[in-house]
Formats: sequence, structure tokens, C-alpha cells
Amino acid sequence: MNIPAKSLTEVTNQALRVLTREIGSADTMRFIGQFSTGTGNYTEERAALFDHLSLDDLLAEIRAQQKVKKQA
Repeated sequence: MNIPAKSLTEVTNQALRVLTREIGSADTMRFIGQFSTGTGNYTEERAALFDHLSLDDLLAEIRAQQKVKKQA
């Protein structure tokens, strides 16, 4: 029995159609997203965002956000 090989594009398209049909568009995108490596330099971005903050500053920000979520 000789089964013709599909291109990677064909396999990907078929898999996306199956996933979308079975679990829906939103969950398909969430599933695919876990395999994305992202872009940029996480270390540099983290430093730019947080280096000027102390641990106490970060904890205070987390607690403030948690408080807002509880009130919503």
C-alpha cells in the first residue's frame, strides 16, 4: 500500500480544521499559542519594566491588582 506524503502545509491546514471543528476557534488559538516562542528579548524587557522597583513595590502592585479584581 502506497500512501502519498502530504506537505507540511497540508497537514497543518488539516489539523487546524479538525481542531477548530472539535474544540472551536478560540480554544484552537489558545492551543496553538502555547507553541509560540514569542518575539523580543524577555530579559531586557523585564529589566526595563521592573529594575527600578523594589520587591515591596512589586508586592504592593500585585496586592492592589488583586484588590481591584475582588471588587469587580
